[in-house]
Amino acid sequence: MNSVVLDIPRIYTGLAEWLACMVMVASYRKYMPSGRFWMISLLGLVSLCTFLVLTDNIVIWLWIPCMVFAAVMMLGLILFLCDLDLLSGIYTCIRAFILAEFAAALQWQIHCFFWPENNPVFWIKYSLLILVYALVFGVMYLLERKNAAPVQVASGELLTVAMIGICVFAISNLSFYFHDTPFSGQYASEIMNIRTFADLGGLAILFAYHQHRAHMYAQRELDAMQTVLENQYAQYRMSRDSMELINRKYHDLKHQINALRSEQNPAVRNQWLDEMEADIRSYEAQNKTGNSVLDTVLTGKSLYCQKHRITLSVIADGSRLHFMDVMDICTIFGNALDNAIECELKIQEKSMRAIHLTLTTQKQFLLLRVENYCPETPKFQGGLPVSTKGDPAFHGFGVKSIQHTARKYGGTTTFGVEDGWFVLKVLIPLSQSEK
Repeated sequence: MNSVVLDIPRIYTGLAEWLACMVMVASYRKYMPSGRFWMISLLGLVSLCTFLVLTDNIVIWLWIPCMVFAAVMMLGLILFLCDLDLLSGIYTCIRAFILAEFAAALQWQIHCFFWPENNPVFWIKYSLLILVYALVFGVMYLLERKNAAPVQVASGELLTVAMIGICVFAISNLSFYFHDTPFSGQYASEIMNIRTFADLGGLAILFAYHQHRAHMYAQRELDAMQTVLENQYAQYRMSRDSMELINRKYHDLKHQINALRSEQNPAVRNQWLDEMEADIRSYEAQNKTGNSVLDTVLTGKSLYCQKHRITLSVIADGSRLHFMDVMDICTIFGNALDNAIECELKIQEKSMRAIHLTLTTQKQFLLLRVENYCPETPKFQGGLPVSTKGDPAFHGFGVKSIQHTARKYGGTTTFGVEDGWFVLKVLIPLSQSEK
């Protein structure tokens, strides 16, 4: 067995591991200045290649610990450059490691097939390296971008992926340790075939598993968003029914006024007046924006804000919403106000609770701006505020529903913090008829 043929140049392996990390980073990159990003990336490349080259001639029983340490270095690079927690980082690192193993094995097997006894000239050798790596990592980059999904890995899912990765690595490298087992190869070509095809099979299994998780996540997200939409519409129906009751009640006010005029007892009259004043305050919560759906949504939220000592101010031209579906209006405004109210309820000082909503037209766009006082700056991930409701994999659908609905009309959604106020902006282009 020719051990020279079997040994992949360590610098090739280091380059493959770095490229595999960068393929994964492309889908989950953390926001940072470009200069810092590439400085960390190049430092990772140099570190991986240097470590692997320095450990090239170690004894065989130290080879696996060295590969484990290289995987740890890959994990560190991924965590530095990606918006991932530890479990998700390990999950991504395992997939990157098997991808690197396959790319390095495939390139070296092709190299040895054409030049088994000697090295070709410099430019031919490295042209093959560039061609194979570009093909493998380019295809994986396109597949990862197409199937990118937020990675929130449970411990059971990570255990499954870890077992797959360990089994693939063990099978692909079994012949390097043991030559006399039923599953080992006896010749260089056999060993290289086992290594390449085992890595290819492992890569395919891991990608299929990841794609299945992405589809399951997307379906779960769609189901949750549909639930949010239905809940918002149900709230609108309840608020509309409540408004009808309120309107009937105030139709009876004139009869109560006639009764007051005939009442001679001052105490009873004052009691009635206090009750009417309280009712009037509730009626003042009704908003008249020019759109009955928006009026209903705002009235329900205004009544809730009054009850919880939240100041809600509204300046809205609802007449510009005539092109929007009833459920879409409920989704955008209901979720925006629900998120703002949830934030304000956490403020202990009730006098500081405040929400401002404006709906205006600017040039050729409809602009919704919802501001709420936010003493603590929230965390952002991927341009979206991070949910504070425990596991972020199962929350934040209100924000995503707003985004989804805005995109339906060709609009955009942005989130930010300005001078202690959390600001949501929804910008929707107006068609020529709407303008």
